[in-house]
Amino acid sequence: MKEALMDKYLRKERLPHIWCAGCGNGIVLSALVEAIDSLDIDKEKLCVVSGIGCSSRAAQYMNFDTIHTLHGRALPYATGIKLANPELTVVVISGDGDCAAIGGNHLIHACRRNIDLNLIVFNNNIYGMTGGQCSPTTPLEARTTTTEEGNISRDFDICKLSEAAGATYVARSTVAHYNHLVNMIKQSFKNKGFSIVEALTPCPVQYGRRNKLGKPYNMVKTLKEEVANKKESKFEIGVLKSYKEPEYVEQYLKQVFREEK
Repeated sequence: MKEALMDKYLRKERLPHIWCAGCGNGIVLSALVEAIDSLDIDKEKLCVVSGIGCSSRAAQYMNFDTIHTLHGRALPYATGIKLANPELTVVVISGDGDCAAIGGNHLIHACRRNIDLNLIVFNNNIYGMTGGQCSPTTPLEARTTTTEEGNISRDFDICKLSEAAGATYVARSTVAHYNHLVNMIKQSFKNKGFSIVEALTPCPVQYGRRNKLGKPYNMVKTLKEEVANKKESKFEIGVLKSYKEPEYVEQYLKQVFREEK
């Protein structure tokens, strides 16, 4: 991250961070900060909400109004913040396990309501900080602490799930496509409604070592090559869905004021 952005947006007294060497979470954090800076969003009108896990620790390093909540409950907290303070830009940071497992029901209904939140999902295909367990996005046959012989459960496609549930902006990128990731996040802020950006990122310690995927550099390179190979790639990057629908908070406030009259 650029030194000027660190000085402006990070709590440097909280550094160094807890992430393992080679983890991509810092790249996603940098992309988020760069997107916020490029849009000239008022720091005093922005709130960052996170759950529990490796990625969720990012909120502690960001110099905004931030709240580190319960496992899987970042979206309900963020919903309450947005309803109480509609003028705020509310960003939610969550991992694949945090938002798609224990927080899966909250994800579905936040999408359904189309509430104006910006969710950034750090997807590393595993529960990293909590022990290396299988997550909802762990690929078939992958080894984790809870699938030592290989995962036999099919994995979620978080973007398809969000599309079907009603999110009005859905995008995916990777830490191997940094400028693209910044752009996807920037576009999410411009959407008036529920926005989700899935950022694919490597976990070299809990996931990479168990699955013999090489060094962090190799994992990032593989990620880039798999996305480029469109015929065999499971994941498409880019804006997957973007359209306009009535936003929940605006509709709610109209109803409240109508009843007061």
